[in-house]
Amino acid sequence: MAQKTPYELSGKKETATYAEAISYYEKLAKSNPQAKLLTYGTTDFGKPLHLLVLSKDKIFDPATIRKSNKRILLINNGIHPGEPEGIDASMMLARDLLHADQLPKDVVICIIPVYNIDGSFNRTGTSRANQNGPIAYGFRGNSKNLDLNRDFIKTDSRNSATFQLIFNTWQPEIFVDTHTSNGADYQYVMTLIPTQKDKLNPILADYLTQTLVPDLYKGMEQKGYPMIPYVNSIEETPDAGITGFIDLPRYSTGYTTLHNTIGFMPETHMLKAYDLRVDATYKLLQTYIDLVERDAKLIGENKRKADDLVANQKAFGLEWKLNRSEVDSLPFKGFEAGEKPSTVSGQERLFYDRNKPYTKSIKEWNKFDASITVQKPIAYIIPKAWDRVIALLKLNNVVLKELKSDGKIKVESYYIGDFKTGTRPYEGHYLHSAVKVISTQQDLQYYAGDYVVYVNQPTNRYIVETLEPQATDSFFNWNFFDSILDMKEHFSAYVFEDTATELLKNNPALKAKLDAKKASDPNFAKDGSAQLDFVYKNSDYYEKTHNRYPVARLVNDVKLDLK
Repeated sequence: MAQKTPYELSGKKETATYAEAISYYEKLAKSNPQAKLLTYGTTDFGKPLHLLVLSKDKIFDPATIRKSNKRILLINNGIHPGEPEGIDASMMLARDLLHADQLPKDVVICIIPVYNIDGSFNRTGTSRANQNGPIAYGFRGNSKNLDLNRDFIKTDSRNSATFQLIFNTWQPEIFVDTHTSNGADYQYVMTLIPTQKDKLNPILADYLTQTLVPDLYKGMEQKGYPMIPYVNSIEETPDAGITGFIDLPRYSTGYTTLHNTIGFMPETHMLKAYDLRVDATYKLLQTYIDLVERDAKLIGENKRKADDLVANQKAFGLEWKLNRSEVDSLPFKGFEAGEKPSTVSGQERLFYDRNKPYTKSIKEWNKFDASITVQKPIAYIIPKAWDRVIALLKLNNVVLKELKSDGKIKVESYYIGDFKTGTRPYEGHYLHSAVKVISTQQDLQYYAGDYVVYVNQPTNRYIVETLEPQATDSFFNWNFFDSILDMKEHFSAYVFEDTATELLKNNPALKAKLDAKKASDPNFAKDGSAQLDFVYKNSDYYEKTHNRYPVARLVNDVKLDLK
């Protein structure tokens, strides 16, 4: 008899704890040779991440699996442990596939039972105030109070580093990260966020939009769970329309996009009964498996083509904006919204009348355009001192070369001309944005052991979107390089006054530059300190590394002395 999950034993009212989930999978793997429970790395909670692998051929080595031309589907559960449907659905699905001997021939299924182990131990029944069950569940933040679905680039948590190890070891073609929604009320149990199509390589985007997503919708309709795109309303209710979700690289599916993996965030509706949400998740995961098995050969071909195209791609988008001029419509099953007096405040409040369901057409905006693009260099050069950056590039299967000897190299350098910084911390950082760079050609000194990253790799998207400072989720914007924004030397004004006098006397071009600045800026013309600082910063006394972004661009195809 197949083992029951804690969810089933509770009458479908409770979700499995971390200990229960791991114990369940250990027993499942022990009794089934087509299943293996692996452990990787560690987490901020001190426990490793588990990975259940289901393989019909009993092969559990990812390199061997890829050589045999099988697809890999990775399912991630419990990134937000208060949204636990995937935890319970995956346990039942793994058991049922094994028990009925129904594992797909051409797809290996990998399941992370609980990703945010830390948060799963912080268990209450109240932290998600708007959610209808289960009885108790985990907390969104991990033990560092980080939202792990904002941590895939900055990698402040050990959880993220270990996830990236798993992801880049197994290299799945399809990724699913299970969630529960917040927001408006409507009739659907399941909503769906696919990888933003406009950010994907066109071959992958075409398959996603023309085949995979439509067939997911058809499959779920047939299983009794019609779906709708994630209800990202432009106003308080969906009636005025919804927009697509831009999954930045900080998010799981935005991160997987950087590796040419098609990702999904299914979001069940918070107000539906928990058993319906689990059942819908179970059936959606089942549908993914069926479609990936059906299209296994095509998915593999698409991924290989996309990797080749990205390796040779010249221009890359760094920032994305919603195109409000392109709009579609879609049928939407909602509930009539209205207002009534609040029993708390006496003011008018929003409510949805479930006695008044409707189906009507609403608008959808889901076209995103690159607002900033960059031409890739031949390579980036990174001084070895920036070891955190180097470690993350290596973790993401980026090939790095090391300089063999000391020497000067002609490069394109960026100086950070301007940027904005949030006034409040976001996920432990004061995030930068609206970065402006000043580009200049320089001969810079490099040393043996400094790193060269050639931009001719399938991982080009990851390379460019982390190393170009204007990219929304660049390492610069996540404060990896903030020390360059500080001056380490300055001057005493009473001493530098005499030096500045000599500089202006001996450098007519500098004097003309100062005079032009005074003529164009009345406030500057009245500010003696600002004028003295201007002379200093336009002289050889000013440190050349201040505001100079340390990752340089090699734009001339020169032969470097590499190890």
